[in-house]
Amino acid sequence: MTEPLLPLLKKLRLSGMTQSLELRLHEAQSSALTHREFFELMLQDELNVRGDRQIARRTKKANFRELRRLEDFDFRFNPSINKSQIFEMATGKFVRAARDVLWLGPPGTGKSHLCQGIGVALIRMGMTVYYRSIFDVVRDFMLDESMDGTERILDRYLKPDLLIIDDMGMKQLPKRSGEYLFEVIMRRHALRSTMMTSNRPLEEWGKLLGDVPSATAILDRFLADSEVIQLTGRSYRLDKSQKSSNSTKAQTGSPSEDK
Repeated sequence: MTEPLLPLLKKLRLSGMTQSLELRLHEAQSSALTHREFFELMLQDELNVRGDRQIARRTKKANFRELRRLEDFDFRFNPSINKSQIFEMATGKFVRAARDVLWLGPPGTGKSHLCQGIGVALIRMGMTVYYRSIFDVVRDFMLDESMDGTERILDRYLKPDLLIIDDMGMKQLPKRSGEYLFEVIMRRHALRSTMMTSNRPLEEWGKLLGDVPSATAILDRFLADSEVIQLTGRSYRLDKSQKSSNSTKAQTGSPSEDK
């Protein structure tokens, strides 16, 4: 039934149609589809496959640390997190308005998961995202500077619709970190959205960067038109670790029980 259509579809690189051709031909016969209905279904199959490929390519290019989704986040663990606010951000409204977002809160409260989950949701909507930890940012620019290719690396940071810079405040950064970060924030400001996470208060950024003027300039630009989300509560990681430890003890039994 599929000859000679399959070779033609393959030659035209219409892989979506190639995959569904036999199924759609059977459906056309059994359901008495019109030519127009059959053709619409075939075109939709092709678009679906191409859409899936684009999502896969953009997800790979985003360079997420882990593939986190909002639907996998346990909002019940920390009821103080505004679920409606998070899902509103996942619609991409703040990106279309070129607004920035700053997440503040202790380690383990879900900042990285939520950022990456929002990033994944935006990719599904056709937007481009690039994820880097603050240490990756500094390392990229230091390496590129030594290779005399700063503009090349800058281009990678400036193009995405959303740039996520994670882990600010984990430890003190190398010299010139403030200059690199300021360059990215300044060039993206009011043009593209940037999302940052930090587990340290804003007044400590100068110490972390080793450069108070740069830290002040960064925050001045970044907070000019941004949404600040403060997370509080227990650590997911600690809770998970404790549950795992308790489970292991329950399975193996205590020394007294073994006797």
